[in-house]
Amino acid sequence: MEKSNQNDVFIVGFVRGSHGISGEFKVESTSGEYEHFTKMKEVALRNGKTGEQKSFSVEYAEVGGRDLYMKLVGIDNPELAQKFNKWEIIVPRKNACPLNKNEWYVEDLKNCALVYEGKDGLAVKSAPIKVGTITDVMEGGSGNLLEVHLAEDCDCLSDSIKYDSNGKVRTVYVPLKDRFIGKVDVKNKIIQLMHLWILE
Repeated sequence: MEKSNQNDVFIVGFVRGSHGISGEFKVESTSGEYEHFTKMKEVALRNGKTGEQKSFSVEYAEVGGRDLYMKLVGIDNPELAQKFNKWEIIVPRKNACPLNKNEWYVEDLKNCALVYEGKDGLAVKSAPIKVGTITDVMEGGSGNLLEVHLAEDCDCLSDSIKYDSNGKVRTVYVPLKDRFIGKVDVKNKIIQLMHLWILE
């Protein structure tokens, strides 16, 4: 899953050290896919800690086995390539990895309302009710997890579910799997929760 930043700019990978003597470097893809890198004409490198950013034309990007090697115009020796080690590789949405069915960009899931309707032992509702807001997507051991900030004003959740022992509204993690998540409507910023008990 590729993460994006403001203005529909996506983090598609990270520089993972120099390779060879020409200024080429290895790339780690955030999506696990590499083919879309070979079509890129321009990228920006950004220091995730300082926010410093530099734009480059792509000389070439080649897949070699399980790795991808990229050469950018103006980075012509291993010492310079090494200076960008661990920097983010960012591109506009149009150059991000194409989505397959039931795939979404992380940024499109952020700020979606998590809604529930139906009977689940705790509530019976005829209309969807917002139980929380998606704040991020995290990688878990068995797949991606939606980070959810629970809604303080949700009357279908008990206080023991909504608040932690310090009285603060809880953040919970919901597996992004069909058994827990129903319809995902990123256009209208709504994601359907199948079971309330997963929030406990």
